[in-house]
Amino acid sequence: MGIRRYKPTSPGRRNMTVSTFEEITKREPEKSLLEPLKKHAGRNNQGRVTARGRGGGNKRFYRRIDFKRNKFGIPAKVAAIEYDPNRSARIALLHYVDGEKRYILAPLGLKVGDIVQSGSGSPIRVGNALPLSDIPTGTPIHNIELYPGRGGQLVRSAGVAAQIMAKQDGYAQVRMPSGEVRMIRLNCMATLGQVGNVDHENVRIGKAGRSRHLGRRPITRGSAMNAADHPHGGGEGKAPIGGQPRTPWGKPTLGYRTRRNKKTDKFIVRRRGKGR
Repeated sequence: MGIRRYKPTSPGRRNMTVSTFEEITKREPEKSLLEPLKKHAGRNNQGRVTARGRGGGNKRFYRRIDFKRNKFGIPAKVAAIEYDPNRSARIALLHYVDGEKRYILAPLGLKVGDIVQSGSGSPIRVGNALPLSDIPTGTPIHNIELYPGRGGQLVRSAGVAAQIMAKQDGYAQVRMPSGEVRMIRLNCMATLGQVGNVDHENVRIGKAGRSRHLGRRPITRGSAMNAADHPHGGGEGKAPIGGQPRTPWGKPTLGYRTRRNKKTDKFIVRRRGKGR
């Protein structure tokens, strides 16, 4: 893994960087694990826009990822490390001894030819998936379940890892990449190791067109609008926002807490960020 910098042959190329993709061993995806991916452009199940500034972008196929890791006790060989356009992490193609093929998130250090396994009693080795009760304290983990059997929902982005801090009363205290410490049941599964593609955060987009390829559309600043169109708009010349930053509809934003789930508040031991 590394970063390649372009020569400044044009303004768009200046300071642009890309991944070297040196860990990729297979260019074409496994066809049996592909699904069509319809574009929703930031819309919810009712068709309403819930994330503005989305749309366009390159056409993609979805790779079915095995977040559950529920083939317990069956070893699998890593056949390839592949690129996935739908996520920042790389994915690894596994060939199980019974002939089945599955994709998993590729952790840092996993190579073609390695043997991985899941389930209680599996070796403590990068890429293996075990219940939290079997993982030693202090071990870096990723792809963590919130509910047993549902599949990994936490810590799946490139370069991130969580850490088990303590175990007591049927729960493990897990420190997230954000600094939040959360209690998770010991029978939930997690995968050992740090997610690969660590240099993803150092890639510089370089030009607007590359953002469009990713499906990100331009967004007009509220301060550049008229007062009738946005709470930040209006005024002579450049004007400060004044007070709490707001959305176009007057709702607080930028740091405004939106979490409202009293049922699971008791599982958060320490909030993320300073002073929380």
